[in-house]
Amino acid sequence: MSQPGQAPSIKHDEIKRIAIIGNSPPRLCGLATFTRDVHQALHAAFPQLTLDLYAMTDPGETYAYGPEVTCEIRQEELADYRIAAQRINSSGADVVLVQHEYGIFGGHAGLLLLKLLDRVEAPVVVTLHTVLEQPNGDQRAVIEALARRASKLIVMAEKGREILCRVHGIPGSRIAVVPHGVPDRPLASTEAMKTRFGFSGRRVLLTFGLLSPNKGIETLIRAMPSIVARHPDALYVVLGATHPHLVAREGEAYRESLMALAEELGVGGAVVFIDGFLEQEALLDYLQSADIYVTPYLTETQITSGTLSYAVALGRPVVSTPYWHASELLADGLGTLVPFGDSTGFASAINAMLDDPAALETIGSRAYAVGRSMVWQKLAEAYLAICEEAVAKRPVRLRPDRRAERAATPPRLDAIERMTDSCGMIQHGIFAIPDRNHGYCVDDNCRALMLMHRVTGADATRADALAKVYASFVQHAWNGERGRFRNFMAFDRSWLEAEGSEDSFGRSLWSIGVTAAEARALDLRRWAMHLFDQVAPHALELGSPRTWAFALLGADAVLRAYRDHPLARRLVADFGERLLAQLRANRREEWNWFEPVLAYDNARLPEALMRAGDLLGNQAMLDEGLAALDWLDGKQTNAEGQFRAVGTDSFGRPYAQPFPYDQQPLEAWATVDAALFAHEITGQPRWLQVAWRGHDWYLGENDLDLPMTTQDDGGCFDGLMSDRVNLNQGAESILAYQFACAGLMGRQRVRVGVPASDQAVIAAAS
Repeated sequence: MSQPGQAPSIKHDEIKRIAIIGNSPPRLCGLATFTRDVHQALHAAFPQLTLDLYAMTDPGETYAYGPEVTCEIRQEELADYRIAAQRINSSGADVVLVQHEYGIFGGHAGLLLLKLLDRVEAPVVVTLHTVLEQPNGDQRAVIEALARRASKLIVMAEKGREILCRVHGIPGSRIAVVPHGVPDRPLASTEAMKTRFGFSGRRVLLTFGLLSPNKGIETLIRAMPSIVARHPDALYVVLGATHPHLVAREGEAYRESLMALAEELGVGGAVVFIDGFLEQEALLDYLQSADIYVTPYLTETQITSGTLSYAVALGRPVVSTPYWHASELLADGLGTLVPFGDSTGFASAINAMLDDPAALETIGSRAYAVGRSMVWQKLAEAYLAICEEAVAKRPVRLRPDRRAERAATPPRLDAIERMTDSCGMIQHGIFAIPDRNHGYCVDDNCRALMLMHRVTGADATRADALAKVYASFVQHAWNGERGRFRNFMAFDRSWLEAEGSEDSFGRSLWSIGVTAAEARALDLRRWAMHLFDQVAPHALELGSPRTWAFALLGADAVLRAYRDHPLARRLVADFGERLLAQLRANRREEWNWFEPVLAYDNARLPEALMRAGDLLGNQAMLDEGLAALDWLDGKQTNAEGQFRAVGTDSFGRPYAQPFPYDQQPLEAWATVDAALFAHEITGQPRWLQVAWRGHDWYLGENDLDLPMTTQDDGGCFDGLMSDRVNLNQGAESILAYQFACAGLMGRQRVRVGVPASDQAVIAAAS
């Protein structure tokens, strides 16, 4: 980073676009002014840059933002943060520059900002406008998460760096100190501006800012009787609108109480209140009319004050309480520090300055000289240098050499057993530890049940024992009175609903059908066929395309084992026709898909349609299902030719290109299964390659080159985010990876039916 007074060594062509997140005028607050000034300073210093401003809007408000605002983010609307992240990624921004203040972002201590930053691909630089010495738990968590995500944190005073190191343990090398930017105006006499504002003949003391009790205005008003007694020409000007949040609560009661205090002390004529939120040029004019700038703030925990910086830059001597920024900025004799709430001390310090005009002028000249190192151009140069450093230090991803022969890994039970108890498979994990707070769901137990039939070799006995645990859960989930499956169960084994989603019904029927066809144990196949016959008639009432696909896959499994099962054949024919009609109804130019949106488990839709076409001898279903899978494969391939799951950020966006994050393990498994079946029916090698790409996504052949699995136990992480892996391991993710392993181990599903002798036993039981 360039230092004040040094020529910057910046490669102007390395960064072309910066996304700036903060407030923006006409919102009335200091952060909005600062964000605007940063935007203008960068544009003035580096006109080749494209600057996109993402403006935060507080609840219940609307603002007529100017054309510089690219996107508005409503403070408490999570969807807005996701949309903003998508726009930043789509824009190709080289770096994201955040102006951070706790109160402007939604969630506890501004937690929602992290939801945005988790989804952006560019490096992040964060300017911290507040640094707390005693943060609460939420504030600590947010700052430390920002420190992990950001390439650099910027503070405006050395005290900020010291607190971040001491309180949060953040390395000093991750923190840059860049003073608050200031305008570059010539040093001028106060007299011309005094005449303009009607202050001629007065010795002007000025405080500026949004009026609120923490500003300590009462302290200075109580000092005014002593100041006026010695300098009858003294005038205290309180410049600024009342803080909007204070006005919303109590109107102008606080301003009126200050005016009443001045009258009570007999200095009403020596205290002037000017109500308004001024444009910068008007504010600077007022500052140049002041003989002394006063900041009587009541607490030390203000790490920066823009108006204090402005006053120093314009050569105004300062009398202030020792809050952090004032203590640091005024250390070189640019003013006088007075204890908090000490009206007598303020009167003494101000009288001493007014008594000695020559000393006052010397202090002003010294302040002006220091201010030249803080002008906005210096800030712009420092910021761009920090951004250049963030981009330069972005990790270079080295693609692993995959030229060796691919080899599938047999499915493993270790991680599955870790998540399983005598009731069933627990839904979620905190890292690799089962999270009992979220209990169980039938979706995961259905998947686990199906997988057990595909575990072979030495682990088959363990798998068969687990299969009965999962089958018991599925059986218990069936609510025959309603003709539906329950889904969610608490850890205390109480059901949380009388019936679950249509998807949970479809997945349950799918698992039952697969168990009837593939279970090694005759008693398990007998149970599954018995339950299938009870459940299947209710499936025809379902209205979701994915549910049709899941149910069709279950019926397909039954028909491949029991070729004359009439109910299974009816489901395959009915749902196959529905899916074909759905595909044709939603097809558009460049959109060959079953719905207007891409969502989850996408590849199951074309797989189900192809399976229906194969069983029914319907060439249209085969051809159109295959074409839809081919179209989906194009959407699920990144520029490197790797598998890229449709990101969850894409959900709900009609006829739109998918976004890449967050990527879920479920999508890779669905693609492996669909591609293997496409290879089976066509013999085309490309589909085997598609299946391998889905499998290799788990091993690190993905957008971040990060492995998604723990190979020692067969675990799988919950998702691939824009900058990292979600390290939690839930049941769905673990099972998805194990299914992909099982699929590639078998390469092709063998079309064999259940032996005739077993069919007779099962039919008799049904």
